[in-house]
Amino acid sequence: MDVIQIDLRNRIQVKDFLSLPAWIYRQTPQWVPSLAGDERLRLNTRRYAFYKHSTAAFFLAYRNGQPSGRLAILDNTLYNRQNNSRTAFFYLFECVAEKEIAQSLFTKGIQWAKERGLDKVMGPRGFTALDGLGLLVKGHEHRPALGLPYNPPYYADLIESAGFEPKEDIVSGYLSSECNVPERIHELADRIRNRRGLHIACFRSRRQLRAALKSLKDLYNDALAGTADGIPLTDEELQTLANQMLWLADPKLIKIVMKDEQPVGFLLAYPDISAALQRTKGQLFPFGWITLLLELRRTHWININGAGMIEAYRGSGGTAILYSEIIKSIRENSRYRHCEVVQIGLENDRMQREMENFGVDFYKLHRLYQRNF
Repeated sequence: MDVIQIDLRNRIQVKDFLSLPAWIYRQTPQWVPSLAGDERLRLNTRRYAFYKHSTAAFFLAYRNGQPSGRLAILDNTLYNRQNNSRTAFFYLFECVAEKEIAQSLFTKGIQWAKERGLDKVMGPRGFTALDGLGLLVKGHEHRPALGLPYNPPYYADLIESAGFEPKEDIVSGYLSSECNVPERIHELADRIRNRRGLHIACFRSRRQLRAALKSLKDLYNDALAGTADGIPLTDEELQTLANQMLWLADPKLIKIVMKDEQPVGFLLAYPDISAALQRTKGQLFPFGWITLLLELRRTHWININGAGMIEAYRGSGGTAILYSEIIKSIRENSRYRHCEVVQIGLENDRMQREMENFGVDFYKLHRLYQRNF
């Protein structure tokens, strides 16, 4: 066995790194590949926005000449500055079911982090706030929502055998369009909107949505205030979000809570195209883009994968507005029958209980791990 830090200029090593997941999940019907172009972009230090402020290293394990494990270690300067920490992230971990390979990968990655003056590793956690968090430890029988991590059950044992301990659990829940939501939720939301002078900005076209996205970065970063482990969005990452949102968006599913002309909250939802990604194996060309566009028009699933209020509006019933809008989002278009509410931290007990009360079944659980040096 040999573990190397890959040279991002070496096409063979990059190809081996990127192709490993397809081999590991070749008999896993639930797995959803990422868009191949997005995966390649993450390894491009000249074009990917992350490398304008931070750095990363990529490790690959070979056994008998066959790629058998991989790992990315990230030094996210924005995160460490925001949280006054010296933390590395691990991400893109894939491995065959052999502890020796996993341990060797993490040994190499931790050595790299130590040399940069970092004192702990946390993960799985990605390059930006747009990447899904954690290792899947419950719900392996279900297909993942678009962009969320999926992995075999044995990964938890591999990571724990490398000295990591659980840090935080994050749940995702299923909500049917036929759920029985108490009418008082909508009545409470209406009262709060009227009392605080709030209204919901809704969109009918991508042009309207593009114009509104100019204010999203400040709104998102303000919504981080008072929360732990946040990573502020940069202008470049906002552009990535905008491009992704505008390509995937059903504009009617994107809603912004306004106070006069000032945005104070947001709800981001997308049609789920995971089934199409499975069929195209993550390839847009030559004809994969047609399959993806057709899926946008016929999928019955949506993902609620971003919601927040700035701090001044959280404790005064502002979250009731978001709950109300979630329900409206899946009922205003009869085509959508299923909704996944993506990644809510278990430390937010109140939000979880309230969502369970109106029918959310938290059927998936992702876990963040941490190891101190």
